[in-house]
Amino acid sequence: MDEQTATQPAVRRAAKDKNVSRPKALWVRIREPLAQSRVAKAVVTSLFAQALRFIRLTNPVVAGSARLAGAYEADEPGIIALWHGQHLLAPVFYPSKRRLVAMVSRSADAELNAMVVEKFGIEAVRGSGGRHDSRHLDKGGAKALIALKKSLDAGKNVAMIADIPHGKPRDAGMGIILLARLSGRPIIPAAIATSRRKVLEQSWDKTTISLPFGRSAVAVGDLVHVPKNADEAEMERIRQHLTDTLNAATEKAYALADGVR
Repeated sequence: MDEQTATQPAVRRAAKDKNVSRPKALWVRIREPLAQSRVAKAVVTSLFAQALRFIRLTNPVVAGSARLAGAYEADEPGIIALWHGQHLLAPVFYPSKRRLVAMVSRSADAELNAMVVEKFGIEAVRGSGGRHDSRHLDKGGAKALIALKKSLDAGKNVAMIADIPHGKPRDAGMGIILLARLSGRPIIPAAIATSRRKVLEQSWDKTTISLPFGRSAVAVGDLVHVPKNADEAEMERIRQHLTDTLNAATEKAYALADGVR
């Protein structure tokens, strides 16, 4: 094998990485001007909301699919748990029967996410779900959990991303477990999938962009309860159980959407 032949795979990988990084680099350049322009943010969020509605309209729900809320109506209000990268369609699949409050990251990028969910009548609470140690939530995370608990006490459902931004994907953090313990409300593991999709393989959470003209499915796992007197060891056991249950719901949603029996 000559030197030129040996270097071809590396050149192709470098070109691929460069192409993948271009959208991210473009977003980095434009996000600050967007954040400073009320008009630009309003236009972008309106377009994104309309795109979500179009994707929902053109992806009929398959037989055997559950409802994002209502599968355990007698047990609501509850905490709807979703994975990062799999949650983008949640606003258009949530029925409007019961009010919903969603936790959205406090990062600059997530401001647009908060504005989008609000266009669907969903309240946004800014904060972080916390790492694996419930004793070390930051001030913003603690305030967000208090706000979410008040929403649950008021009879509203809460939606929360279970895994931690830029942490280990598809691995539940402790924040959602702590909220369930404080509120006494159950966690509802849920997943949404479409048959036509683009997975951003270079993103930390394998963000999935759903595409129109396919099929959609929602899967809901068994309720996860956290006793009010649960200690750290019990909360860790439940955290791992939630991870397994939510991963199982995700696999089921994809199998339904893809027509796998």
